[in-house]
Formats: sequence, C-alpha cells, structure tokens
Amino acid sequence: MYPILFHAGPLTIHSFGVMMAVAFVAAGIVGRWQFKKRGVTPDFIYPIVVAAVIGGLLGAKIHYLILHPSEFPGNILSGSGLVWFGGLFGAILAVVIVTLVRKQSLAGVMDTGALAIAVGYVFGRLGCFLNGDDYGIPTKLPWGMSFPNGSPPTTVRVHPTQLYEALASLVIFALLFWVISPWFKREGPLMFAYLILAGIERFLVEFVRTNPPVALGLTQQQWISIGLFVIGVVGVWWFARHGRLRPVEQPKKGKAAAGAKVRTAKAAR
Repeated sequence: MYPILFHAGPLTIHSFGVMMAVAFVAAGIVGRWQFKKRGVTPDFIYPIVVAAVIGGLLGAKIHYLILHPSEFPGNILSGSGLVWFGGLFGAILAVVIVTLVRKQSLAGVMDTGALAIAVGYVFGRLGCFLNGDDYGIPTKLPWGMSFPNGSPPTTVRVHPTQLYEALASLVIFALLFWVISPWFKREGPLMFAYLILAGIERFLVEFVRTNPPVALGLTQQQWISIGLFVIGVVGVWWFARHGRLRPVEQPKKGKAAAGAKVRTAKAAR
C-alpha cells in the first residue's frame, strides 16, 4: 500500500492524513447541500465541521487509549491510534454542543449528519486501506490482500475489511438518501436510521476483523454495535412520531416562475 504519499522537504505527507482531510471536506460539502434542504443556515456547516474534526479526533484518541492503556501517555500526540466509534461519539457530542449554543435546528443537523458521516466514512476507510491498517483475518478468498508495509505489516493474505466498510458505507448512504429519507415526514429519525445501519455493518464485519472477543464471543465493537442498533430503533420510533415536521423545500426561482406562468395561462382560459 502507500502509507507515505511523498516528502516535501522536512514534511512527510501520509496517505491516511490526506484521506481524513478529504473525508471531512466531503462531509462538509454534503452537509452544506443538505442544510439548504432542511431549513438550517448553510454557512453553519463551517463551525460544524471544525467541531466534528476536534471532537472526532479527541474521541478517537481517547477510545484508543482506553483499549490500549499501556500506550498512555506516549501515544497521546501520535497521529496513529484512532478508533472509529470513539471518533463518532466525540464528533456527535461536539456537534450537538455547537448546534445548541448557536441555536440551530438540532434535528435538522442530525438528519444532515447521517448523510455526511456516511460519505466521510468512505474516505476514512480508504485512508486506512492506503495506510495498511485495520485489515482482517487471514483468508484464501481470491480478493485477499497482504500489507507488507502496513501497520502492523503482514505478508499473509487477509480480508481487506477497509474496502468492505467503504463499500458498505456507500450502500448506507444510498439507502438513506434514496430509500429511507423520503419515508420520513418529520425531522430527526434519519440519524438514528444511520445508527441502525452502521451498527449492523460493523457487527457483521467484526467477524473477519482481528479484534479479540470480550464477552460471549463478541468483540467490544460488536457490543457497541448492538447498543447503536437499539438506540437507533428507539430514536427512529420516537422522532418519526414526535419530531417536528420537515420544512417544505422552496422551489428554485426558475421553476417557481415557470409554474406561475402556467397557472396564469390556465386562469386566462
């Protein structure tokens, strides 16, 4: 793989760092686009992205150090050692705080976040693939891959679980945008629908990951996935019944003018 893209003088440009930056930019683009449709100030995306970056990196690092206490404090400032679930929780907490402080629509931001996270996760996992980490257990399947320059390196062919998760997140985005979102007439449930799908995806992929089981043969990430699934089901049920009705998207000026002309022509007949 390509953990290091190139050197620029004393600087070393790592593929994982570049893809993480792309992930946040992509999430921001999706977020701004969706804010316009959900009654949220489009420029609010900038403080949201900053909050998600800070909260996500802090959460991911804290979760990693909880899993690997022996690496404290030496790994605190390292660019490696980030855990997805910790990053997700940290980013959500930071975004919620900023949204409440700025008095924006929390439910609208939540629904937007579901789509933004799904897109950002695709690039994040591609960064893991290029870096050669978070791969799976050995396999004899024809698409198995080795990561001789990975973290840690392996010459054994293993499941490229980073690609599994990137592809799964693309599917989740498609389901949320084209299938699930049109069902909901109220704000809020889309984020919880994402938690359901993300929980299912991670629970399944863990069977071919290298994380050790912690209870009843399941890994810590699988237990967290079960918790996300339960929270998602409860959240979808509650917000689909009690959430505020979604704002009606205003037609574009060109379409509105055309519609007015048609109505005027009909009235003149």
